[in-house]
Amino acid sequence: MGTAVRPAKTSPASWDAIADVDAFVDEVLMELAAMEADGTKPTRSGPKPALAGAALRKAIMTIWCLCFCGMQWRAIGQLCDIPFNTLFTLFARWTRLGLWRRLLDRLRRTWRLACGDAAEPTAVVIDSRSCRSAPSCFKRGFDGGKRINGVKVHLGVDKYGIPLAIDVSPANVHDTKGIVPVLRELSGKGFRGSALGDLGYRGKRLAKSGKKLGITVEPIARGRDGKFLPTGICWVVERSFSWIANYRRLNTIFERTKEHLVAFIEIAFISILSRRIKRLVAEEAPA
Repeated sequence: MGTAVRPAKTSPASWDAIADVDAFVDEVLMELAAMEADGTKPTRSGPKPALAGAALRKAIMTIWCLCFCGMQWRAIGQLCDIPFNTLFTLFARWTRLGLWRRLLDRLRRTWRLACGDAAEPTAVVIDSRSCRSAPSCFKRGFDGGKRINGVKVHLGVDKYGIPLAIDVSPANVHDTKGIVPVLRELSGKGFRGSALGDLGYRGKRLAKSGKKLGITVEPIARGRDGKFLPTGICWVVERSFSWIANYRRLNTIFERTKEHLVAFIEIAFISILSRRIKRLVAEEAPA
């Protein structure tokens, strides 16, 4: 079932994502420099020089504003005086290169180590959330239980609520099928352990699929008489969904590709983690 959550100490502050957006920009710039150093970031070709300095910081902040404020690409381009096609190309290239996934994994390990845990978890919590989507979205389906026409986000998170794997499907895909790509991604990263889910993840077919990947799927009841009951660490995934609900672009989905939607989910968690790590309080050494 996992251990109790013991977060690292952070300096007290009210929740204000905009106040700490510089921490997000700094982390992205640090990761871009690391990618350039190890050769995973190819040199941009074209007649125009690549953005650098203040212009690059402004572009990164603009991508964050797109996620947090839910603005349109063309509208944000008019406000920041950077052509929207330049911003979109930059975002799409970084998504294709895996910048957001790589940065989120690094920050997740940093946070776990700051909490006194191992860098990688031995158990994850899985769940899904149906979100409304626009007709222009890449795919849509109708979730009869939630009465939502849109997409379904599938997460596999550690005990601190930080995702190790993310996938998206039409909302009419059953949880036992939609979670399989998440389990594959977890297995590809070397995870071998328990995946704790609600009773919607019951079934021999899913258990067999998880066993082939080295993952034990454990359905656990989280409610009684229609009321939610926190069981072990299973509640943390519900908190993860509530965190990303503060990012307006993730409430109604407009993305035309699944990869871009997953990227914005990763950006939301990067923003949360970069703010936390910035506010870490060093423990005082004993006298």
